[in-house]
Amino acid sequence: MVVFAGQGDARRSMSLLWRSDRPEQQDRRPGPGPRPGLSVDAIVTAAVAVADEDGMAALSMRAVGERLGRTAMALYTYVPSKSELLDLMYDAVHAELPMEYDDTGDWRAGLTDWARDTLEFQLRHPWVLQVSQARPVLGPHEYAGLDTLVHLLRTTGLEARLLRRLVGTLSHFVRGCAGTVAEARQAAAATGESDEEWWFARSALLGEVAPDFAERYPDLMAMETGSAPQPPAPAPAPGEEAVPYPEREARETFDVGLGVLLDGIEAAIGRTATP
Repeated sequence: MVVFAGQGDARRSMSLLWRSDRPEQQDRRPGPGPRPGLSVDAIVTAAVAVADEDGMAALSMRAVGERLGRTAMALYTYVPSKSELLDLMYDAVHAELPMEYDDTGDWRAGLTDWARDTLEFQLRHPWVLQVSQARPVLGPHEYAGLDTLVHLLRTTGLEARLLRRLVGTLSHFVRGCAGTVAEARQAAAATGESDEEWWFARSALLGEVAPDFAERYPDLMAMETGSAPQPPAPAPAPGEEAVPYPEREARETFDVGLGVLLDGIEAAIGRTATP
């Protein structure tokens, strides 16, 4: 399920994102009567909770209203529609990301910390992975996060044209790994079948349906044969659940892939360094 941000009224969305309206216009219902116990921030917080707990598919003005003990109609004074609400939610959660990293030492350490923080942020709010990157929200917190990454990359001394592409490369890499981990966590509940059951049922049949598997895919077999045996998963602490195998694989891919990307950046720095 992919959703696109920025589908609401452009002026109203941007005004709400940047809080350019006067506070009394945001938090007070027109006409006489007592001030209601609602605000844009309260509505956004409730909407984020709905999406975190039940997923993007469960998000609706009605569901948010019920969480606040109000009707959906009561929300429209503050947020015109679900489209504007999605923009506000997406930008609001990005405020959780650290805005500063140590930029006085190793640039690799700063980018590594940024990548890990971003991965864990996206896993706390997996619904953000369903918001298409084709059209950014253009909110203040989204821009702040982008500015943080650009600042870290600028410490490498690489030219702006290359930095612009590295922003996209790193962002897409982290997002892809986060998506795999999020899907691994959701698979069993969504299908009613554990990872172990799924793999056993299908891998056991490969020898039957493809007896020439090794001959048909020699390079794949060579890679698997040459790989070091996977260590057993560490025993979970009391009260914790074991990390599923697909999630462990995705996290190892993240660690190895990030290291290779940073090696590439280091090589680019070496090519552009003044002799």
